Amino acid sequence: MTTLTPVLTKNWDQSDSFTRAAYEREGGYKALRKAFDMEPDTIVQAVKDSGLRGRGGAGFPTGMKWGFLPPTSPNPRYLVVNADESEPGTCKDIPLMMANPHVLVEGVIISSYAIRSNYAFIYVRGEVLHVIRRLQAAVAEAYEAGYLGKDILGSGYDLELVVHTGAGAYICGEETALLDSLEGFRGQPRLKPPFPAVAGLYGGPTVINNVESIASVPSIVENGADWFASMGTEKSKGFGIFSLSGHVTKPGQYEAPLGITLRELLDMAGGIREGHRLKFWTPGGSSTPIFTDQHLDVPLDFESVGAAGSMLGTRALQIFDETTCVVRAVLRWSEFYAHESCGKCTPCREGTYWYKQMLKRLEAGDGKEEDLETLLDLSDNILGRSFCALGDGATSPVVSSIKLFRDEYLQHFEQGGCPFDPAKSTLWGGAAR
Repeated sequence: MTTLTPVLTKNWDQSDSFTRAAYEREGGYKALRKAFDMEPDTIVQAVKDSGLRGRGGAGFPTGMKWGFLPPTSPNPRYLVVNADESEPGTCKDIPLMMANPHVLVEGVIISSYAIRSNYAFIYVRGEVLHVIRRLQAAVAEAYEAGYLGKDILGSGYDLELVVHTGAGAYICGEETALLDSLEGFRGQPRLKPPFPAVAGLYGGPTVINNVESIASVPSIVENGADWFASMGTEKSKGFGIFSLSGHVTKPGQYEAPLGITLRELLDMAGGIREGHRLKFWTPGGSSTPIFTDQHLDVPLDFESVGAAGSMLGTRALQIFDETTCVVRAVLRWSEFYAHESCGKCTPCREGTYWYKQMLKRLEAGDGKEEDLETLLDLSDNILGRSFCALGDGATSPVVSSIKLFRDEYLQHFEQGGCPFDPAKSTLWGGAAR
């Protein structure tokens, strides 16, 4: 039985966990002092050796990404933290910043020092005002303690850290759209190459990492690369926060080694709500192909989930029991993607619009089986042809749901409407009958 590994979440049960005093009480900022006794390249190598992969969904090796920065450039180097978490079901970075913002701040300082950057930004979505205030307070506390600013801890290293609030666009979770927004432009993906490592923020070499990725760096520096690599699987090392939501007895954040299974996580979370059974779930948020109860024992690591036909993504495990209409769920996700498409490219702009229109009709029972083939053909014209991954992600629930629940789509046509009572999938209407 895999056990939980509270590292980022270890002090969440403390009432003052978000303060510098509480963070230092648990050993916070010791890794920073240790880092200043190391050469920047040594830290980069340690992150490489640890096997840390991006925790924002793509899973790209973090240390390798840092190594892409050109050795010389006339422009300053920048570190940008992507805190624009907003995909349906994804809810790990927001609670992390709310409960323990200083682990992110310390991670920013160490990571900036490692890549020889003197300017860092945390880009957080504007709707989460409570989190923004927590971050701003944590940054202010770090400045007061001499962890930020000029000559940090007498090391001779300078760093300015800015918390920047976005305007609430899901597209700004795409790294180059984030950079455009940070520069004051409308958030839309940039043409690549050049990649941000070469020409990113203000044209300078830029590293963009997820909140959880950067927050994991202090523990690697403090405990060593071998400690981090001892957890997880051969190619997906370390720990991560798994977010369980939906029809589960105890929803919340479960920090565990990569490779844990949903069956194990459900045992920790009290199982599916009483009187019901698992129908389908997402391993990595709404942009990943859905799984069913047949995938309960798939190890939740990048390779195993990929081999099973989905993506680990952000480890947003949305749990749905048998009261849920899969067509209705896919429609809701498709409405989200249609609303959040930036409109820059035709496949995504038009494709997500037609997803929404077609699924509305199909969910209402107004359609025929040939419409499913049209949906799949539409998906083929979006997947791999969009400017960024938003379009690709929008196809995942559509294609996978038709593959796994084709009969349920057909039931809507045959009965002339949805065969499910939507009230039963709610908290108040889902009591066992």
